[in-house]
This record gives sequence, C-alpha cells and structure tokens, in this order.
Amino acid sequence: MFEIEPLISKIEQSSEEDRERIIQQLIFEAEKNMIASDNQIEIPQTDHFSKGVYAREIRVPKGAFVVGKIHKFENLNILSQGEMTVFSIEGIKRVKAPVTVVSPAGVKRLAFAHEDCVWTTIHGTKERNVEKIEKKFIAKSYNEVKKLSFKDKFILRWCKWLG
Repeated sequence: MFEIEPLISKIEQSSEEDRERIIQQLIFEAEKNMIASDNQIEIPQTDHFSKGVYAREIRVPKGAFVVGKIHKFENLNILSQGEMTVFSIEGIKRVKAPVTVVSPAGVKRLAFAHEDCVWTTIHGTKERNVEKIEKKFIAKSYNEVKKLSFKDKFILRWCKWLG
C-alpha cells in the first residue's frame, strides 16, 4: 500500500532549492509503485467535446489514489463532486467540490479521494481525436515541457497578454 507520510517527511527535510525536484521525483515514484501494485483499480474516463473545447472527466472512488498527467499548457480543472487531498509542487491542498482551479503548465499531481469524486480537465482545442489531443497537450516528462517550441511559447505569451 502507498503511504503519504514518508513523502511529507522527505519534503520537510529538503532544502528550498531541492523541494520542487524532490516533489516531482516522489510523485513519479508513487506512480511507479501504484502501477506495480496488485491493488490497481480502473478509473473511468469520459471524453466530452464542444465547439473549441475538450473535457476529460474521471470518476475517482473513495479511498483511491490517482496520479495526473503533466500538461504542456495551463488548463482548467473542475472538481464537481467529492473531496480530495492534492499533492504537487504547489503544495498539499484539501479541496472540496465545487471548486475550479487553473493549473499551470508542467504540474503533475498525486491525489487521494476522501469521497467519490468527479474531476474534469478542460483544454481549448478543435481536435476531436483523443490520441492527437494527448500528443498535443500531455508531456511524458518535465523536460518536454521545458522544450516547448518557440511558436508554442509565443502563443502562450500572446494569450496571456490578451488576458
């Protein structure tokens, strides 16, 4: 079984400069241990499409841990049902539905569901092929986020400037 207390202890003992890297490593370790575990559960995913919008909804049962993906760009996340503790480089936060957060690019999360939860991630895209959406928006590593093309970085800055 996966335990959160050793993670917190390791982070508390780290220097400020090392904290983000250690948190990223710990989340990857947790994900690796969860994948190797005999206690894996299926997290149902539903894909929703609207004009210029893709939403990926997951239903996380009470008592489950879930590890998110690394997103190349900032996106919206909505917890529409339940209560979770979320661990990332942004810290540890307990959130209760309804709540909407803007997630910055390059953040990977580990979450624990205190209740049955519904979590939705929203991306702006006209694409309707989920594999192509994943390729465009999901990074396999933190380095991939750091290596975004000049065009992608320009578009991000332009969108922020427009507000």
